[in-house]
Amino acid sequence: SLPFSQPILIGLINESAVSALRHSFQSVAFKSTNQSMASCARCFRRMYRDQFAYQPVTLAPPVQLDNATMGQGVVLVKNGRRICGTGAARANCPVSQDKAYWEVKLQSCGSWGIGLGTVRCDLESPNNLGSDAESWALRDDAAIYHGNQPVAKLPDPVQEGDVIGLTYDHVTLEVFLNGKPMHTPVTGIRGTVFPTFYVDDGAILDCAFAAFAFGPPVGFRELIKEKQLL
Repeated sequence: SLPFSQPILIGLINESAVSALRHSFQSVAFKSTNQSMASCARCFRRMYRDQFAYQPVTLAPPVQLDNATMGQGVVLVKNGRRICGTGAARANCPVSQDKAYWEVKLQSCGSWGIGLGTVRCDLESPNNLGSDAESWALRDDAAIYHGNQPVAKLPDPVQEGDVIGLTYDHVTLEVFLNGKPMHTPVTGIRGTVFPTFYVDDGAILDCAFAAFAFGPPVGFRELIKEKQLL
């Protein structure tokens, strides 16, 4: 035999053993790493499971007339968008944004008033809106009242089927008739105010806080609840 055969064989055996040992270490390290990652994942889930738990989403109710504060003689139908009967009702949120727009369609004539009222506006009063210092309202005679005094007069009468638009920017209340500006600005309104509506003598009003018949003027948009502004 060759004199160097035994060392060569031993060298091959040693190299094979080293390779096997290296593979064994790698396998153990891989398993250990996987086990550590799994352990970390379980720990992470335990720490944050409450934060990642399913949370049902509750949608805010839409802007509509508020049946919780309306006058006793008022009847609200069409999901709080139509007012009839006798008395007043207001929207379920105040004007919080900078520039708001809403519409009212006169479905049936009678005694009616539409405009703005503070939270102190008496919705049970038999008097039309605009009779006190807490409301500003366009009435069926096409005049705008505050403190029971006319402060502006529309150039055109309001007839059954007409759509009345109102804008408010915390400075001025403006009225539109079938999309046409009436140029009868009312100023001096103070405090938090709500879109407010009054009906009597068979009047029926359909209130629109979205999906308008006429688009709002530039810069104005539908009434938004305060939480939705955040």
